[in-house]
Amino acid sequence: MIKTIGVIGAGTMGNGIAQVFAQSGFRVRLVDVAQPMLDRARATIDKSLAKFVEKGRLTAADRDAVLGRLTTATSLDDLADADYVVEAIVEDADAKRAIFGSLDVITRPDAILASNTSSISITLLGAATRRPEKVLGMHFMNPVPLMTLVEMIRGQATSAETMQIASDLAKTLGKTPVEAADYPGFIANRILMPMINEAIYAVMEGVGTPEAIDTVMKLGMNHPMGPLTLADFIGLDVCLAILNVLHEGLGDPKYRPCPLLRRMVAAGQLGRKSGRGFYAY
Repeated sequence: MIKTIGVIGAGTMGNGIAQVFAQSGFRVRLVDVAQPMLDRARATIDKSLAKFVEKGRLTAADRDAVLGRLTTATSLDDLADADYVVEAIVEDADAKRAIFGSLDVITRPDAILASNTSSISITLLGAATRRPEKVLGMHFMNPVPLMTLVEMIRGQATSAETMQIASDLAKTLGKTPVEAADYPGFIANRILMPMINEAIYAVMEGVGTPEAIDTVMKLGMNHPMGPLTLADFIGLDVCLAILNVLHEGLGDPKYRPCPLLRRMVAAGQLGRKSGRGFYAY
């Protein structure tokens, strides 16, 4: 029985993942090396739950119970008794492999280890442990409390039983699990990032302004937000990291990140989080 969930990384994705598990009745331990990140995560979760209460989707008592199930810690050692762990740190293969190596030692041998990576090889992460059959990708979408898709990635050694347990868990959270194979970018980013990249090339080549490009995709293709607004929301540095994974992993020039994207990231124009990307915030 899965009762205690570990979540590593208190950024945007980590705090959203921690919130949905706590809302679904699980005990959650949110771990981050930086205490200020944990404090900010708790404040963000507070605010998100307050919105649910306002809309009548949660009672005040429910909200208090959710917060009561959530504890924070600055050491991975606090995950020793976790049944299931979701890693949601930066999109960096070496950093993730180091975490998986540590988790393999700290957690019980039967604990399942999942990564919220949006593009890094699950096979590579599983190989950093002695339990690759219990390692999978569980890629949530941002904002986690509102988006229903979870991309489930099966590594080379991931067992059918692990995939089943993880998929059932996603359904318990009210999410829709969709399985993808362990190829660079999986399904979501293999299709999304080339579209965003092409939109950036269109800006660079003067085909249209960011506003024009986003309006065409919203009104012409019925996308809820245009690709450049979405890129700013995701973070241009994250988009660049994923495109690099696609380009290196698949070796096809069609995934080459647009020079304008590289330039904007180098200039610190990362989108919404830095106050400036294709738009000013």
